[in-house]
Amino acid sequence: MNKAFVKESDNEDDEDALALAQAIPAGAKNYITPAGYQRIKDELLQLIDVDRPEVVRIVHWAASNGDRSENGDYIYGKRRLRQIDGRIRFLTRRMDSAAIVDPSVHHGNDQVFFGATVGYRNGAGEAHTVTIVGIDELDPLRGKISWVSPVARAMTKAREGDVVTLQTPLGPEELEILSVAYPAPAPD
Repeated sequence: MNKAFVKESDNEDDEDALALAQAIPAGAKNYITPAGYQRIKDELLQLIDVDRPEVVRIVHWAASNGDRSENGDYIYGKRRLRQIDGRIRFLTRRMDSAAIVDPSVHHGNDQVFFGATVGYRNGAGEAHTVTIVGIDELDPLRGKISWVSPVARAMTKAREGDVVTLQTPLGPEELEILSVAYPAPAPD
């Protein structure tokens, strides 16, 4: 079929499902911290309560101007509306599949689990600090790595002082766990 006759939205659900399936290992839960869940919820509410109504208002105004075929405001607005709706669907699915895990329950523990901030030294002697978070909270530039990443998987269940082996494309690399910390529980 010619691409000109295929609506853009025909493949959006497939792409969203594919992105969700690729990021979360089969049969695994979508672990997320309470703060990460709140960020997703805040973005979803912003899209639903503020962004989408504003774009709908603009599209309605642009449609009332007549010829829609060359109306840039209308065409762009409809495209932006599809993007917002796609993001709303994606965030809703993420929230529905989320398993909220509070890392503070491990406060004082020296074993690596979800939510731990881990200091380690690699084979080259370089020290690094990472926090193991959910796939939706990933931010490697700020030291936040996904619990499904090879580094996090290698460190999981290790304790301070342990040496773990990370399988890399260049071969195995040993990581020495220097410190393990969790956030303190929130006061009641």
